[in-house]
Amino acid sequence: MTVESVPPGTGSRPSSELREPPLAGGGVPVLRHAWRMVRDPLAFMSGLRDHGEVVRLRLGPKTLYAVTSPELTGALALSTDFEIAGPLWESLEELLGKEGVATANGPRHRRQRRTMQPAFRLDAIPGYAPVMEEEAHALTGRWQAGEIIDCTTEAFRIAVRVAARCLLRGAYMDERAERLSAALDTLFRGMYRRMVIPLGPLYRLPLPANRRFNGALADFHLIVDEIVAERRASGQRPNDLLTALLEATDGNGDPIGEQEIHDQVVAILTAGAETVGSTIMWLLHVLAEHPEHADKVRAEVESVTAGRPVAFEDVRALRHTNNVVIEAMRLRPAIWILTRRAVADTELGGYRIPAGSDIVYSPYAVQRDPRSYTDHLRFDPDRWLPERAKEVPKYAMTPFGVGNRKCPSDHFSMALLTLVTAALATSYHFEQTPGSKDGTRVGITLHPHDLRLRTTPRSPQGGVSKAPHGTRTGPSKHP
Repeated sequence: MTVESVPPGTGSRPSSELREPPLAGGGVPVLRHAWRMVRDPLAFMSGLRDHGEVVRLRLGPKTLYAVTSPELTGALALSTDFEIAGPLWESLEELLGKEGVATANGPRHRRQRRTMQPAFRLDAIPGYAPVMEEEAHALTGRWQAGEIIDCTTEAFRIAVRVAARCLLRGAYMDERAERLSAALDTLFRGMYRRMVIPLGPLYRLPLPANRRFNGALADFHLIVDEIVAERRASGQRPNDLLTALLEATDGNGDPIGEQEIHDQVVAILTAGAETVGSTIMWLLHVLAEHPEHADKVRAEVESVTAGRPVAFEDVRALRHTNNVVIEAMRLRPAIWILTRRAVADTELGGYRIPAGSDIVYSPYAVQRDPRSYTDHLRFDPDRWLPERAKEVPKYAMTPFGVGNRKCPSDHFSMALLTLVTAALATSYHFEQTPGSKDGTRVGITLHPHDLRLRTTPRSPQGGVSKAPHGTRTGPSKHP
């Protein structure tokens, strides 16, 4: 699916022909649609397509515009009439800052992309292979037969360690990875509440929720400061992304400031930990809920590796495994909501969008649209076979974004996710345990509430070994 062919703007009609978008239903006094955005945001955003391609929302006194169709979300992301801004990014500023690549616009953003891009070139990614392989096999190697694994801890641990070791060349402690995981979970849930219910000064009161949020924020920024300070104290300059940041210059040729370095490391760790970690959690969920696809992954890996441990060099050949990853990201995208701001009077789909307006859209809703996908809620990796993938409308699947805001680490992340999925499926059968909570936890990102799986080692022949502690080895009870 290419993105460059969509016209960057849609605002060519005379203003007299433009319409006012319809107002979504279901608002309540004072909070308006913010109430539904708090109670059941995924269902609310998915239901907006029934009102039109562009819909007005009210979050308290504020009016937003929601875009619901693949075509218009693609146009929105590519148009120069809109920039990175709005309630999502305002809520994230305490974490991401204002000087990093995630929140910058214009010349600063282009300069920062040029600094980061070499680390993610296709020819650079094989250099990360030893770390990816080591961490993927260490993940499965430390589990015992019948052990109940805390998927949140395990997924974040490998995501953080790979990002730190590959991009920051850090000797990352598990204790630091767990601190980062806990901090981001608290922060992303708190930031989502701040986005949909902007109560301003009330969030500064010394309430328990605010104290937890502030403590998590302080610890996260302390971790980032530790990483930068350790590198400076070492005197080393390995060929990695952190060195590129420390040696980067601004538009005048001067070294970039300490705050920009800090914000850039924040962006690396946030993407590496929160988005990749959340996706690994959903992949563990998939392997437990869909043992037939876990078996297909195992068989595919065996056919490619002939029994040796799966390696980075095998990733390109693991077509079904790759499709399992893509389908997991379609149904459970880590980043499920995004916002933009109109920088000029413009239009989308024949609707008037005034300058300064905030626009919101949901990759989660777009990627589950029944108009784009047959049997849209079914987990079906084969929909990404070449002959079927061409049926998917452009921009109906954008897990890494589009245009100049596309995540630069898309190939890096896909290689890691495919390798981890292959290692997991060839090593264990997974089954949820009593007390596991696999419902979706909504913050700025999505991940399971508290997914806990029992591991049963697979036999060398591809079956499932007899499990201790009464673990059931037959098919999952879930469809």
